Amino acid sequence: MEQLYSIIMWAVGFIILYLFFASFFTVRTAEVAVITRFGKFLRVAEPGLNWKRPWFDSVAGIVSLRVNQITLTMETKTKDNVFVTIPISVQNRVRPEKVYDAYYKLSDPVAQIKSYVEQVILGHVPGMTLDDVFANQSSIAAAVKLELDADMALFGYEIVNVLVTDIIPDAKVKSAMNDINAAQREQVAANARGEAEKILVVKRAEAEAESKALQGQGIANQRRAIIEGLQLSIEQFQKVVEGASAKEVMQLVMITQYFDTLKAIGENDKTNTLFLSHSPTAVKDVADQILQSMLIADRAGS
Repeated sequence: MEQLYSIIMWAVGFIILYLFFASFFTVRTAEVAVITRFGKFLRVAEPGLNWKRPWFDSVAGIVSLRVNQITLTMETKTKDNVFVTIPISVQNRVRPEKVYDAYYKLSDPVAQIKSYVEQVILGHVPGMTLDDVFANQSSIAAAVKLELDADMALFGYEIVNVLVTDIIPDAKVKSAMNDINAAQREQVAANARGEAEKILVVKRAEAEAESKALQGQGIANQRRAIIEGLQLSIEQFQKVVEGASAKEVMQLVMITQYFDTLKAIGENDKTNTLFLSHSPTAVKDVADQILQSMLIADRAGS
């Protein structure tokens, strides 16, 4: 009997220890535990070490308080009959004060959120053109967040953010849009090239006109300097030879330069043959022509 009694005591002690240690449980950070008693909701256990009544209480489930991301893809049609695919990311989490609603009111939160997102997208995008969809990408995301946050708050969920990550039109439409964009850019580039060429032509014409003006001015200054030098030479010659007229002195100077020119041409290695009328009257005619042209040029410069 004593041995049986000892075995019973050991068994009772083991059961008591087991029940004692089984009454304690831990909840990790950013999580809460749903505690029930005979299947009825009792309380929410916070992170850390917790206690429950053995046999009576049980941990029905663990609810994460972290931010979760749901990624879904919506396909719809725009106002101008273009089918687009819209990838959407919904960031959500359970409200700590509404763990009961989040755990018991929704059997499939992900499917419920997807249904609400589809409802909001189908209520906005079909009334917008493709260009408006691209331009209002952020406003679409804001509208989804606003309506989804209000609806999911009834079920204990908070919508942290909604991201419309892309707008993907049909492949043919995308190719056509790229062609239109390329054509527009080519048109802008052609206009820019035309304007650049126009500016170059104008600048070349202005430079040429300015060059000719400066060239004419240089020739005029050169002729003026020659005339002033001849005038000085005539005055000095008349001082030495009394009675010589200016015309005679001028003819003498011209004939001297004429012969100097012939000498320079003859001394040039590249000169082959030069035919000139070299009679006395011809030399006089050349001198008269040079003198006449210089006088005319002097009057024009004045």
